[in-house]
Amino acid sequence: MKFLKKGFKWIIILFGLLIIVLYITDTDYLIKAVRTIYLQGYTTAYLEDYKKFDNQVIENGTPQPWPNHKNYNSFKETKGLDSINQANGTIAYVIIKNDSIWFENYYDGFDENSQSNSFSMAKSYVSGLLGKALMEGHIKSLDQPVSDFLPTLNKGLAAKMTVGDLSSMASGTNWDEKYYSPLSITTRAYFDDDLEKVMLGLKTVEEPGKSFKYSSGDTQMLAMVIEKATGKKLYNYLTESFWKPLNSENPTLWQVDSETHDLVKAYCCIASNAKDFARFGKLYKDYGKWNGKQILDSTFVTKSLKPVHSDGPMYGYGWWLKTIGTKHFFMMRGHLGQYVIVEPNDNVIIVRLGHSKGSNKEVGKFTTDITTYIEEAYNMLNYD
Repeated sequence: MKFLKKGFKWIIILFGLLIIVLYITDTDYLIKAVRTIYLQGYTTAYLEDYKKFDNQVIENGTPQPWPNHKNYNSFKETKGLDSINQANGTIAYVIIKNDSIWFENYYDGFDENSQSNSFSMAKSYVSGLLGKALMEGHIKSLDQPVSDFLPTLNKGLAAKMTVGDLSSMASGTNWDEKYYSPLSITTRAYFDDDLEKVMLGLKTVEEPGKSFKYSSGDTQMLAMVIEKATGKKLYNYLTESFWKPLNSENPTLWQVDSETHDLVKAYCCIASNAKDFARFGKLYKDYGKWNGKQILDSTFVTKSLKPVHSDGPMYGYGWWLKTIGTKHFFMMRGHLGQYVIVEPNDNVIIVRLGHSKGSNKEVGKFTTDITTYIEEAYNMLNYD
């Protein structure tokens, strides 16, 4: 018994020393990581982790449900789609044809109104908010220096960085996009309670605007620029610019770093559902128009859906670009396989949300599951 008490005492002492070391080395964000992710049985962020963080509510306006297609849910999943849905833990799969719900199904206890983490699909919204800020005159152009809004970036290579560089992933910073390393800046940004401090600690190591490098940090800095330019919190700007005007059916949540600092995790973490996410794809498909009103400048939309950098033909301003055969898709993409995929010429939108994108965990590249979700959707549509 005495031995057990002594052992327990040493465990408490060692645990206390560990906590002290984490604070001394400025890695105390790992405490939140352990509490919210690792002790929940996960090795990375997961679909419903937003419940473990501070969030700001984004209210919806007048709901406008998607109409159902005349052939609504007339066809079931193909064998290929059913197989990948089961293997990768799909929770929502929706096909929208001619702006009507052609097919929808939900899995694993989720339904059409269930919220789940957008992850990096949020980047497309932030780029859209850049377009809105340009449209409203808060930002002069894509070539305006970031240092006009973040003065600490007014020296050396950083002074050459533009807002367009941030939206097109070409900042030249030393951001390291690693999701499974507890010591990466990506992990720190996800759990740190002072995100602005983390971002302003980045170094610009390459000339901005010259090369594509997928970086969540670029979107986070862009969000800080937009807040400075507009004088509005990004979650409020999203509410008034898109969430309400697009007649979303449900309010949503956007994670913030903490109640104290109240900065959105702009590169990720909007908690919503498949059909409300799809609205943003429709807005870009229709060149910024919604119900006959120009919500977003059509020129900016067109520019966003074209490659910006020669070494990044798969990326525009906040949107991924992919060609399969004669079809040209643009898409919102997020960690673990969150997708809003649009083929404007066919007037088709495919939404897939789920727990995994399969065994391939590459970042900044197209994984094979995307092609499967597209091909199986078209296989189903071809039966119609």
